[in-house]
Amino acid sequence: MAVAGSGWGLARLAEALGSSEQALRLIVSILMGYPFALFQRYFLFQKETYLIHLYNVFTGLSIAYFNFGMQFFHSLLCVLIQFLILRLMGRTITAVFTTFFFQMTYLMAGYYFTATEHYDIKWTMPHCVLTLKLIGLAIDFYDGGKDPEFLTLEQRRFAVRGVPTLLEVSGFSYFYGAFMVGPQFSMTDYQKLARGEMTDVQGQRPNSFVPALKRLSLGLLFLVTYTLSSLYVSDEYLISDDYMEKPFWFRCGYILIWGKIILYKYVTCWLVTEGVCILVGLGYNGKDQSGKPLWDACANMKIWLYETTPLFTGTIASFNINTNAWVARYIFKRLKFLGNKLLSQALALFFLAIWHGLHSGYLVCFQMELLIVIAERQVINLVRDSPLLSSLASITALQPIFYVLLQVNHWMFMGYSLVPFCLFTWDKWMKVYRSIYFLGHVLVFTLLLVLPYIRRLLVPRKEKLKKAE
Repeated sequence: MAVAGSGWGLARLAEALGSSEQALRLIVSILMGYPFALFQRYFLFQKETYLIHLYNVFTGLSIAYFNFGMQFFHSLLCVLIQFLILRLMGRTITAVFTTFFFQMTYLMAGYYFTATEHYDIKWTMPHCVLTLKLIGLAIDFYDGGKDPEFLTLEQRRFAVRGVPTLLEVSGFSYFYGAFMVGPQFSMTDYQKLARGEMTDVQGQRPNSFVPALKRLSLGLLFLVTYTLSSLYVSDEYLISDDYMEKPFWFRCGYILIWGKIILYKYVTCWLVTEGVCILVGLGYNGKDQSGKPLWDACANMKIWLYETTPLFTGTIASFNINTNAWVARYIFKRLKFLGNKLLSQALALFFLAIWHGLHSGYLVCFQMELLIVIAERQVINLVRDSPLLSSLASITALQPIFYVLLQVNHWMFMGYSLVPFCLFTWDKWMKVYRSIYFLGHVLVFTLLLVLPYIRRLLVPRKEKLKKAE
């Protein structure tokens, strides 16, 4: 809950804007990252690292208290216990498993005891971000004790070689630019930031003001778009009697548009916080081949790809990038010993589902994601391997038509998958699915059943043999 008795002004403002007080507090909190980042740029750049850690702890805890009152102790307790695990258990697999078990159990308990039938902004929201951060820290610390020869290039990059202090772990955990909604970043990058190394010109402040302003402006544009669109498109309407009485085509079309609009609230938050990370230097990602600095280290969105891709996999690749990269790095790739890529992918998605919460809707959403991705890849391979389909797809005059059809199909499936994700409980998302006769499930399962037979008809035997070789 927010600080009692301190938000009457915010409450009135939120009511005037047609928003909740907690949502307004969230927006204020992520926007406050900009003055915090400016102060750090101009007064703390290349100062003693302990000052930067203290600053991040103070600002992060202030944001936590502003949003959740004394419930900020949940994050404080988990950070302290994580530090003790690192110090007492050292660079051992026991420390990794203990971290994973404790942090995930604490998060699950938080979900259980605070669960409602609606999406509420409460202390578990930033805590799920913190959970990934602390688990990643434990794994990177474990990798730091290994011989570099036994690590992949990616693992070498993120491995923590030294022993972080309590102040360092706290500063890493409470960094104001990522505490509330992410993005994820590594301890090694945070240490470089504290040392003043995350800059395009060594010894000078990063030239990141303009790139940061661009992401802020883009974020505010999406905020306005979402705010205006939400006047006409909402979660509540999906389960209303009026929606149920509409024609089938309208119900499907509404889900398509709703699925597109509903994600803009996440896009807004991630773009704004990315701008904060860029401004302070954490977004620095080296230089391209022409020597131009890159500021996408903390990017959670690829906006152009997100808005233009006609593929489900394209949206996945452009949305919540840092979280997806975290899951790939610490879950999916670590399951390589299973020897089954599909099983590893399924387990990674299961982890993502329970990390989001305990509602049944999360499991259904990520189950649908897995099925749609499998079906989409099979269709892409079929078009590529079939001379008839590939020649048809290459006809220039037909490509705009194909693109529109793919976009409609893509966002229909995206909206269909998001229904349980946003409505949470079984009775709500089941009501919507029944109203459209489980269209998404029917189409996906039908595709998975018939595609092997279509492939036999359309793919010549020599193509199959060539692929087998």
